[in-house]
Amino acid sequence: MDENKLQVINKIFNNDNIRTVWSSEEEKYYISIVDVVGVLAESKEPRKYWNWLKNKIKKEELFEVSSITRQLKLKSQDGKYRKTDVCDIEGIFRIIESIPSKNAAPFKDWLAKLGRERIDETFDPSLALQRAIDLYRAKGYDENWIAKRVKALQDRKQLTDVWKEGGIKEGLEYAILTNEIYKSWSGMTAKEYKQLKGLRKENLRDNMDNTELVLTDLSEEATKRIVEENKPSGLKENIQVARKGGNIAKIAREALEKEIGKSTITPDNKLNYEYIDKDNKDLIENK
Repeated sequence: MDENKLQVINKIFNNDNIRTVWSSEEEKYYISIVDVVGVLAESKEPRKYWNWLKNKIKKEELFEVSSITRQLKLKSQDGKYRKTDVCDIEGIFRIIESIPSKNAAPFKDWLAKLGRERIDETFDPSLALQRAIDLYRAKGYDENWIAKRVKALQDRKQLTDVWKEGGIKEGLEYAILTNEIYKSWSGMTAKEYKQLKGLRKENLRDNMDNTELVLTDLSEEATKRIVEENKPSGLKENIQVARKGGNIAKIAREALEKEIGKSTITPDNKLNYEYIDKDNKDLIENK
């Protein structure tokens, strides 16, 4: 499974967080088994319960657990990413049958709705967009920021489409070109920008303020327009175009900073948290 094609989309069942990952490569959800077990068994130690249940399933020869599970790195409550057993919706249904629970029926309904959600979005993509908007609202983002973020998402997709048409490979080459754009307008790579904001796994653009988002969007829109007009060939020529697109946003940034007398790049992050390294443990602490 290509981890670059995985998107973490946590879901809520009866106020309980169910860590969920969407694989665009396989077009299916993978769900944290420990989270599901915790809800169904109402256990305070869901990991221990899952270990016990795996042994029970093996002993009773109900099915081969390894055939329906895999491990993905998911974020734990302490902020660290750990390998966690997951399986798809079909596999979760099989696990539910092994757990006597009053929540089994409503959880099955929840899973069925989860599966329909992606099918519905295939026929009506606006549903996916609305889901993203609702998620940003739930996290406390204001409407003005959300509007800019949604536009940036659309513009980013248009840019990657023209890259793809020009033979640029998804993944590493997209990342190389994106870094060139960032370096040109902000003076930092995406990694350095994230470090400035105290981020690790979190999405950089989700932690930009309105101005940073606008400048990022301008740099990518300019790059897209230049690509469309000049039709660069290969990664080397596209790198030159990426630098030009980023430089256009740099000019706008410098003009604005001259007027307002301060930097448009901020170390603040939208979710207002910071990592603290203590005794070799990564903790997240709200400011």
